[in-house]
Amino acid sequence: MNLRDPNDDAETTLSTWIEVALNGPWGKGRQPHAPIAVADIIREGIAAARAGAAIIHCHAYDEATGRQNDDADTYARIIEGIRAEVDALVYPTLPLAGSGLTGVAATPAERFAHVKALAARGLIEMTVVDPGSVNFTRRDGGGQPEPGFVYLNPEADTLEGLALCEAAKLTPSYAIYEPGFTRAGAALAARFPGLLAPLYRFMFSDQFAWGFPPRDYALDAHLRLLAEEAPGATWMVAGLGVDIAPLIPFAVERGGHVRVGLEDAPFGSSISNVAQVEAAVRLVHQAGSEPATAQEVRAGLRA
Repeated sequence: MNLRDPNDDAETTLSTWIEVALNGPWGKGRQPHAPIAVADIIREGIAAARAGAAIIHCHAYDEATGRQNDDADTYARIIEGIRAEVDALVYPTLPLAGSGLTGVAATPAERFAHVKALAARGLIEMTVVDPGSVNFTRRDGGGQPEPGFVYLNPEADTLEGLALCEAAKLTPSYAIYEPGFTRAGAALAARFPGLLAPLYRFMFSDQFAWGFPPRDYALDAHLRLLAEEAPGATWMVAGLGVDIAPLIPFAVERGGHVRVGLEDAPFGSSISNVAQVEAAVRLVHQAGSEPATAQEVRAGLRA
C-alpha cells in the first residue's frame, strides 16, 4: 500500500518497523532455541538486524543458572556487541514481577535500576514500561497445566518508569495485554509533559487467557480505543504464546508495526528468530510496505 501526497506527484512508500524479541524470560525449558549466552544473543541480534529488524529486545541471563538476571553490565555487553556490527535500537526488559521466573525487585527504583544505568551510558533509546497487571493463565491443552501467576505492575512502578523516561528522553514501550492498559497508559503518560510519546504494543495470545486472540476484529477494537485515548499514537502488534503472522497484513494496512521472535512464539517453537524476521519482511512487502531502518524508527519515535 502506498500513500500519495496530494501536493506531490511522487508516491511515498510506507515503512514498517520490525522488532524482534530474541528470548524472553522462559529459559531453555520452555523455549529451547532461544539464545541465553551473551555471545549467542549478540550473534542472533546481528543476524536479525541484517534480516530486517530495526528494533531488538532481549532479556539478559545468568549463564551459570540459566535464569534471567537484569544486570546493567550484561545488557551493556549485549547492546555494544550488537551495535558494533549493525545499526539497531536494542533495549532491555524488566524483572517479570510476580512470576518466579526472574529476580525479585523490592521497589520500583530497584526494578528500573539497570534501565537507569544503561540510559546514563547512552546505550538505550526506549524501555519497557507496562501500565497494568494481568493474570497469566495457560489455556492451551496437553498434559498438566502449569500454575498461573499475576504479572505485577503497580501504578508506582509505572510512574517510576515514566519519570525515568521523561528525565532520560527514552520512549516508553507499553505492552497492552488488556484494553484497559491503553486507557491507563494514556492517563499516566499525561502526568509527564516532557515525556516522549509511548509506543503501544498490542499483545495477543493463543497460549494465555488474557486479552484477544490474533484476529482482525480484535485489532480493530484496540485501534478504536487508541484513537479515543491517544490519537495518533504509534502502535504495533505483538504477543506471547502466539504466531502473530496472520495479523501482519492487517497491521501494515492500518499503519502499524510488527514484533516477532522467540520470546513471543508458542513454547517449543522450532522457527528461529532470523526465520521469523524474514517471514515478517515477506509479509510486510506483500502488504505494500518496506521494513524501516533504525534511523527511520528513531525519527518516528521523536516525531
